[in-house]
Amino acid sequence: MHIPDGYLSPATAAVMYAASLPFWYRASQKIKTLVTGRLVPLIALFAAVAFVIQMVNLPLPGGTTGHAVGSALAAIVLGPWAAVLAVSVALVIQALFFGDGGILAIGANVFNMAIAMSFVAYLLYRWISGSAAITSSRRVVAAAIAGYISINVAALLTGIELGIQPMLFRDAAGRAIYFPYDLSVAIPAMLIGHLTIAGAVEAVATGLVVAWMQRTNPELLETFSGAQPGARVARVSRWAWLGLLALIVLTPIGLLAPGTAWGEWGRSELEQLGLGYIPAGFDHWSNLWSAPLPGYELAALNNSTLGYIFSAVLGVAIVFLAILGIGWLVARWTRGHAQTT
Repeated sequence: MHIPDGYLSPATAAVMYAASLPFWYRASQKIKTLVTGRLVPLIALFAAVAFVIQMVNLPLPGGTTGHAVGSALAAIVLGPWAAVLAVSVALVIQALFFGDGGILAIGANVFNMAIAMSFVAYLLYRWISGSAAITSSRRVVAAAIAGYISINVAALLTGIELGIQPMLFRDAAGRAIYFPYDLSVAIPAMLIGHLTIAGAVEAVATGLVVAWMQRTNPELLETFSGAQPGARVARVSRWAWLGLLALIVLTPIGLLAPGTAWGEWGRSELEQLGLGYIPAGFDHWSNLWSAPLPGYELAALNNSTLGYIFSAVLGVAIVFLAILGIGWLVARWTRGHAQTT
């Protein structure tokens, strides 16, 4: 679901940035009331989990690939606003450093995977789990359903954003200027893989982690779950950090999935689709930004597995620095504002 540059018109990209900005602003306002010594590392942890889990590509029907996102889990544990911040940071770093998603498309990718997915998952989880005890199996089921539905909502939005491009933007010869496939193709193509494999993986991963947290660190589920409003943010179990480390080590599994994610094709792959042309807008905007480590690979290592792990470690480090930096800035601004008032 990482839309690259060149598939959305600048006008569409601007609209999606405009749609995301109010959520970013509101999230920053919300975070001011939540920033504590323990919450900032917790947000960083879930941002890192989202970053790493999206590196693990899965084979989908039709010879394409996809991945889980991690937004549902972040929203369930952190609440939707902190999840928006965490996943947004992960997506921005993916685009800037690893070329996973476009710079112009950050607004769209954030809206789909960080905003819509977080809020859909959180609201579904709260509705289904109701007032069940924090250790109830009902909460595990609620988490799994929330993960499954929310990732498909994100996939549907991505299909719509891509599919409207050839309807709105064509050249004099009637050829698509940006994304070449309309809604009748884009929506089914995005949903088939997510209604089957990717959605199931998101559901299982979200449910299993919630079940694991019920046994090992139930306090983390209490603050934003609605079970104990206003509960104090708990310390993160060492097992959570070990889980992140395990995910990093396992990221090369993503190299085993053949093919490319649908709608994330590069120029050579576009040529192989048999369109007979390269959309002019894609030609113009696809090289807007050259990421330092495109595809999560480091050519100097001459080993894709080590390069993938190195990229995961580097990405996690940048994610943590970014979240800690945001926390420091928010805390400093809050202290300064309090002194002036």
